[in-house]
Amino acid sequence: MLTDTSVQMRIILLFIVIISSATEEVKKNLTGTEGGSITLPDPVVEFGFLSFRVKTVAMVNERKVQILEEIYKDKVLWDSNTGLFTITGLQRNDSGIYNIDSKKGIVLFSSYKLTVYESVSTLAVTKVSVSVTESCTLLCSVEKGEETTLSWYKDEELVNQSSSALSLPLTVHQQEFNSSYRCVAANPAENKTLLVNVSTSCSRHDNTDTDTDTDPERNRTTAIVVSIVLAVVIILVTLTIKWKYYDKKKRTTRHTQDSVNRDSDVPYTDIQILEGSHSQGGHPPDSSGPVDRSNLTTVYDKLEVHRMHIDTAVVYN
Repeated sequence: MLTDTSVQMRIILLFIVIISSATEEVKKNLTGTEGGSITLPDPVVEFGFLSFRVKTVAMVNERKVQILEEIYKDKVLWDSNTGLFTITGLQRNDSGIYNIDSKKGIVLFSSYKLTVYESVSTLAVTKVSVSVTESCTLLCSVEKGEETTLSWYKDEELVNQSSSALSLPLTVHQQEFNSSYRCVAANPAENKTLLVNVSTSCSRHDNTDTDTDTDPERNRTTAIVVSIVLAVVIILVTLTIKWKYYDKKKRTTRHTQDSVNRDSDVPYTDIQILEGSHSQGGHPPDSSGPVDRSNLTTVYDKLEVHRMHIDTAVVYN
C-alpha cells in the first residue's frame, strides 16, 4: 500500500509528465497498422512513466512495471531487459502522442506521434485485353485503399503510379514480356508486393477476361459456333413441322379406312312387300305351303335400332 509520501510524490511526477508533454516537441513520427504492434524506441529502465496524451498509462519502479489504466493491462508490454514499451493490438483510436519519461538511470524525455492505418488489402492482377499488335494491358487493384499508393515496376524502374485510385493499369508490349514486373501497394505503415509473370498473365489461353473487340480469332470462333447452333435449331424445327404434318395425314387416312370397314360389315336381307297388307294390324300369309315368288322385289336397307316402325314384310333367311 502506498504511503502518503509516495502518493504525493506520484502526484508531483504526474504533473511533471503533463507539463513536459505540453512543452516537449515530438521527437519522431511512428506508424502502425490495425491489429499490429509498435515498440517505442526509448527505454525506461529503473524509474519512469509512459503516458498517452495527458494520461499516465504505466509506471516503472525498481525494474517492475505497473499498468495504471485497466484498458491497457493486456495491451501495453514492458521488457525488463531493454526497458522498452510495446503497444499491441493497435486500433485507429490508438493514434496520438506518446511520452517516455525516464527519471533514473537513463534520464530522458521523448515524445512520439503514432498514426495507425488500415492494413493494405490483398493485391490482385488481371488481364484487361490483348490487342492485335500483341500488346497486353494488365490491371493491378486492391479492395480498399485509404492513403494507399499503387505502383508498377519494370525491373527496378517505376513505370506507373497512382495515389488516388483502387486500380492501376499497365500496357506491356510483346518485346517486353520477358522483363520482370511487380505491382506494389503501400501506405505510410506498410507495403505489399505482387510479382507478375507477364508471359503467363497475357496468354490467350488463360481464363481471364479479354477485350473481344481486339481479338479477331476469338470473334471468328464465336461466329462459327453461333452459325452451327442456328443451323441445328432450323433443322430441328423443320423436322418437327414435317413430323406433325405426316402424323396428321396418317391419322386422317386411318380414320377413312375405319369408316369404310364399318360400312362393309352391314348385313343385308330380302324382304317381301304384300299388296293389300299395309295396315299395322295385318298378318303375313301362311308360308307353310308353296309360295309364288315371281313378283318379289329385293330391297337392301341398313338395319338401325331407332327405326321402330316396319312395314308388314316377310323375311326370308
